[in-house]
Amino acid sequence: MRFSLRALRYMVETADAGSVTEAAKRLNVSQPSISAALSQIEAELGIQVFVRHLAKGVTLSPAGHRLVNDARLLLNHARDFAQSAQSLGNALHGEIVVGSFLTLATRFMPGLLSGFRQRQPGISVKLEEGNQQEIIDALMLGRTELALSYSFAVPDDITGDKLCELPPYILLSADHPLARRPAISLGELRDEPFILLDLPHSRDYFFGLFAAAGLEPRVAFRSRSFEMIRGLIGHGQGYSIHNAVPRTNIGYDGSRIAVVPIVEPLPPTHVTVLRLKRHTQRPAVQSFADYTRDAFAIGGLFGPGSIAPPGVDAT
Repeated sequence: MRFSLRALRYMVETADAGSVTEAAKRLNVSQPSISAALSQIEAELGIQVFVRHLAKGVTLSPAGHRLVNDARLLLNHARDFAQSAQSLGNALHGEIVVGSFLTLATRFMPGLLSGFRQRQPGISVKLEEGNQQEIIDALMLGRTELALSYSFAVPDDITGDKLCELPPYILLSADHPLARRPAISLGELRDEPFILLDLPHSRDYFFGLFAAAGLEPRVAFRSRSFEMIRGLIGHGQGYSIHNAVPRTNIGYDGSRIAVVPIVEPLPPTHVTVLRLKRHTQRPAVQSFADYTRDAFAIGGLFGPGSIAPPGVDAT
C-alpha cells in the first residue's frame, strides 16, 4: 500500500473544500489528477472516503473522517521534517494550530503566546477560539492538535493534562448591596436576574451549580459574549457566575464589576490541555504543551495564587 504525500494532500484539500473542482482550483492542479488520486486511495484501502453528491460536491464518509484526520496529521509531520532538515542544529521550526475555549483564550492566551514566542521564535502559532463543542470537533477533525479548554463533555478519543482548577465566582455590579461581602450564598440571589453565558456545555455547568445548591436561576439575559455579560452586570442588570475571571474589575464601557466568592462548596472547572489519544505529538506541538504546563506550574506565569480575581485571597 503506497500513498504519496501529494495524494494525501489532494484528499485533505478536497475534504476541506467540499468538492474536487474547488480543491483543484486551490491547489492549481487539474481536476482529473485529484480524482485519480482519490480513486487510487479508495481502491487500495477498499473503503469509500468520499460520498459524491451530483452537482453538490462531496462529503466525508464515517471512515473518511478518520482517514482525513490521520492524513492531516501526517502531512504536518512531513512539513516539520522538511523544515528541520533545512535547519539542522537550529531550534525547532514549524507552524502549529492550537485551539482555546473563548474565555480561556481571553484570559490566558496573550501571555502564553507571548512567552512561547520568546522561548521558541521559530514556531508560529495559529489560534482557533471556540466553545467546548467547537474545540472538541476541531481536535477530532485534525484542524487543531492541542487545545486549552475544560475537562467536561470530553469524548473517549480525547485525553488531557489538568493545569489548574478555577472555582466559580459571583459577578455583581460594584454598586450592588452585596458587592462588598467576603462571600455570598447563591440563595441570597435567588430572586435576582441571572445573566447566562449561553454556550454549549457551559450552560449545563452553570445550571448544575444551581441544582447542586437546590436552586433554579431566574434567567433574564443570555449571551455568548462574556464582555457583553460584564457590561450588563456593570450597569446593574443582573448577576452572573464565572470561573476564568479577568484581572480587572472594569468593563469595556468603564462600568465596574465586583467579584465575590460563593459560600456553597460548588465544583470548580478544570483547565486542561486536550489532545487526541491515538496520535503522537509533533515536536513543535509538544514544545507548546510543555510551555503551557510550565506556565501553570508553581513559579510559572499562571502559577497557584496568580490567577485569583482582584481583591480575592487565593489561599
